[in-house]
Amino acid sequence: MLLSALPAAACPEYYKPYLQVLGEVELLDQLKNQSKNFPNFIKSIPEAAWTSSYAAGKWTIVEVLLHILDTERVFQYRALRFGRNDKTSLPGFDQDLYVPQSQANQRSKQSVLAEYGSIRAATISLFETFSKEELVRQGTASGVPISVAALGFIICGHQKHHRNIIRQRYLNTDQSSGST
Repeated sequence: MLLSALPAAACPEYYKPYLQVLGEVELLDQLKNQSKNFPNFIKSIPEAAWTSSYAAGKWTIVEVLLHILDTERVFQYRALRFGRNDKTSLPGFDQDLYVPQSQANQRSKQSVLAEYGSIRAATISLFETFSKEELVRQGTASGVPISVAALGFIICGHQKHHRNIIRQRYLNTDQSSGST
């Protein structure tokens, strides 16, 4: 599914910045491209910066990375439920409670890379199974309707959004046009 084919009503306003950062992409292509490119980005992060933050009280780089992984898992689960026509309204999740519990600052780059690879492979596998009918199917999460396809695009856009933040605020580079 192309991002431009996503009906506006399929995605809550709150998530639209994550879609806008993507440009015109096809969902499965973007998931697969990111699965190849994002590990290279992670590898490029200097070891000295791994547990640093750009300001007091902000997450460290590795905490941001674990936030990306946790969020992908949550959205993957939502996509599974809605894709299977589960009409149960799903609650939101508090990312600020997840981050300290992730113990990210004790994680090695290799363990984060391995976890990312597993999670993204599962996401790709799941989205490859969805029919066109299932991709447009909607469910309710955090009190708002959202489609299965929107969840997939948000996974991609959320990753790219945070990659841009890491580059701009943590590493002081601005390469936000990349594909990861």
